[in-house]
Amino acid sequence: GIIFTAIVFGVALLKLRESDAHRESADKLYGVVSGLNDVTMKVMSGVLQYVPIGVFAIVASTAGEQGMATILALGDMVMVLYIALAVQLVVYGVLMRLNGVSLAGFIREARAPVATAFATQSSSGTLPLTLNAARRMGIPQRIYGFSLPLGATINMDGAAIRIAISAVFAANVVGVPLDFVTMLEIVLIGTLASIGTAGVPGAGIVMIATVFAQVGLPIETVALLVSIDALVGMGATAMNVTGDLVVTSVIGRSEEKHESVPESSMELEQQLS
Repeated sequence: GIIFTAIVFGVALLKLRESDAHRESADKLYGVVSGLNDVTMKVMSGVLQYVPIGVFAIVASTAGEQGMATILALGDMVMVLYIALAVQLVVYGVLMRLNGVSLAGFIREARAPVATAFATQSSSGTLPLTLNAARRMGIPQRIYGFSLPLGATINMDGAAIRIAISAVFAANVVGVPLDFVTMLEIVLIGTLASIGTAGVPGAGIVMIATVFAQVGLPIETVALLVSIDALVGMGATAMNVTGDLVVTSVIGRSEEKHESVPESSMELEQQLS
């Protein structure tokens, strides 16, 4: 709702700035909004100074609460999940190479927000770090200022992978066979459900329960997944943030190429003339 309102407000403000009758007042309002954005970024830059301390505390707390018994008991599912996430990372790497994005530069700047997302299990809470990483990559603010907040809300590729694997795990536990149509249904419902997943810790369990109810899996199996919620949630959230940054980087690179073509054409015309 916030993103939709912001889009409508921004489009209306753009139209007013283009009109002769309201240009002056619209420019003043734009200046106020731009100033608020600068103040917000300044506050966030102060918060970033203390992020490493918070990340250390959260990781230590999570490891202490889960313990080795939980990790060993449900290790198979966790292993499969992280294998799937690794495959997704390979796909992202190929996508960036095909579009001319430097993998070394991406890893260098993306590691802080990805590590924070892994520890906090919150893509929304990691958004300031993600925005800062995109800025350091040289992506235009007009691109990452729109794509990253939107991605933190609806681009939940890690959550979609988690939902599908959780459904297969639950079916194996209760001995329910899954045919191709049912698996396709799980993938479809899981993808749609992940779009509405909130970027906060624990939201994935709610979506998993919803998918289980839709495909006829016992809700009782969700209790098993709660015990490893932190372990799988950390990986899924890190993948969500990685996906946001990958897409933003690819779009930024594409826009850079698109803008350089007209400039090259103009230079060629000037040389010919």
